[in-house]
Amino acid sequence: MTSVYAFPSTDQLSEALNQYVEKISAEAIKKHGRFTVAVSGGSLPKLLSANLKQNSRIDFNSWHIFFADERCVPLDHEDSNYLELKKQLLDPLAEQIQPGAVHTIKPELSPEEAAEEYMDQLMAVFAAGDAVKFPVFDLILLGMGPDGHTASLFPGHELLSENIEWVASISDSPKPPKDRITLTFPVLNHAHNVAFVTAGDGKQDMVQKIIEEPEHELPCQRVHPANGTVSWFIDNAAAGKLNPVRLTEFNI
Repeated sequence: MTSVYAFPSTDQLSEALNQYVEKISAEAIKKHGRFTVAVSGGSLPKLLSANLKQNSRIDFNSWHIFFADERCVPLDHEDSNYLELKKQLLDPLAEQIQPGAVHTIKPELSPEEAAEEYMDQLMAVFAAGDAVKFPVFDLILLGMGPDGHTASLFPGHELLSENIEWVASISDSPKPPKDRITLTFPVLNHAHNVAFVTAGDGKQDMVQKIIEEPEHELPCQRVHPANGTVSWFIDNAAAGKLNPVRLTEFNI
């Protein structure tokens, strides 16, 4: 099931995203005592954090935070997805998040080693000694690239066909930096909920193509959880070329 929510401004988009995350977090914590979320980079951390960091109704103490993809750079490097989330969300919530609940890569490792080590972190949280084919996130938050890529899964790349590994390395990213790790499609498609977040009129052509022209089979279009939901949180500018019938009224 896919829902497309469009909002007049990025402020309203952020508030809706805040309500959405609050709801899913509460449901997950009630069901199994924790909330597992993976976050991508780009403009997402800022849009996500604007209202979320002030939400006193959320039990951040029960969160486990992963990254849908990460650049293989030091954690304090300007290209680090972790650094951006740290500035926007993690620092304001530092007293509410459990030590060890934010799962980062080991940047001193090679991309291949970093991917293997990150899978070990996933296994420690999701498998805990049990045989698990793929982790099942409560929520994965993704962005959309101008070429239709998401996480670090790029059009035409061989990683699009990876169906065994949880985490893959990439050393030839068409978008710098070239060395990265990424969650794979089987992980994205085992999530309970996936949300794409993007804004701006520069995104409207690609948003329209992804939502209305599935024949392109772009990476964003290949995200369809077997037992979960896909939601798009966009502003009216990004929705500018969409047929209005594609839009869903936001109601949490």
